[in-house]
This record gives sequence, C-alpha cells and structure tokens, in this order.
Amino acid sequence: MWKLLAPVVVLAVAIGWSFPRDLVLPAAEPADKAHHYVIEGKPDTRNVGSGSFDAVELERETDGHFYAAADVDGTPIRLMVDTGASMIALSAADARKLGFDWSASELQHVGRGVNGDVLGKPVKLDSVTVGDLQADNVEAVIIPEGLDVSLLGQSFLSRVDNVQIEGDRMTLN
Repeated sequence: MWKLLAPVVVLAVAIGWSFPRDLVLPAAEPADKAHHYVIEGKPDTRNVGSGSFDAVELERETDGHFYAAADVDGTPIRLMVDTGASMIALSAADARKLGFDWSASELQHVGRGVNGDVLGKPVKLDSVTVGDLQADNVEAVIIPEGLDVSLLGQSFLSRVDNVQIEGDRMTLN
C-alpha cells in the first residue's frame, strides 16, 4: 500500500513547493463565531456563511489520513486533507465532475514527483464548503494524471482560523 501512497505524498509535497507563496491567503477574523463565520479571500471575495458556526471534526480513517466531505461549486467531492499542499489539487475524475475540461496544451509544470515532472492546469473554484466553513474564489490545480484522490490544501486551509490534530481527530475551526 505504501508503494501506492508514496507517489501521492511526493506529488502533494511537489505541488506545495512549486507554487508561488502569494496564492496562500491569510485567515480572516470572524465577526461573531456563534452566529456568523467569515472566510476572506482575495479582494473580490464576498463574505459568506450564516447561521450557527460549528467546528468541523474529521476522524482519521484506516489508511491514516483525514478526509473531508466538501461541496465544491455545488458538487459533492471527497478530499484528502493535506496541510503540506499549497492549494486544492483536483483529480481528473473530480475535475470532470465539476465541469472542467483541459487539453494537453493547457498543462504546465506544477511540481516534480517520483516519476518526474507533474503537469497540471491552474483553476479557480467559485466556492468550497466543508461543514460550516466556506471560502470563495479558491485557487486549485487539476492534476490529470497520477492523482487518485483530490487534496484539500492551503488555498482553503489557510483561511481557517485553526487546524488541529489530536490523536485520531482533526478539528477545523
């Protein structure tokens, strides 16, 4: 199993090291966590989230990873949480579910993996929601080959006030 996981981990690290740091956005201060949670993005991001705020708790799965059930642009997507990835990385299957299309000429070098250069297509997601946490205008990259599960990286996680792992539980709040 580790032989299968190693390329995904190397790919995630490569993506994290290869992207400009200005794509990682700072977390916002919520106006009132009990009733409203705001995650700021780039200047054109609108403030979102209403109703009561609850921390998102994720349980470690048997493979040792944490997964989040996300709503990405209105489509349910299962993402593996990767705090070392600079941005959300979409598998080809998930990118197609979201309606993205690409050609070989649009792919660019986005990192280096065990088997060499990793090619991908940078995209922007209108909205990513995990539990009560929502972010707009989220940077992502489509990795058409070699990525079996999409990754929830820092383009979303950096907008959350706190990411904490304690034992087999990860808390986002």
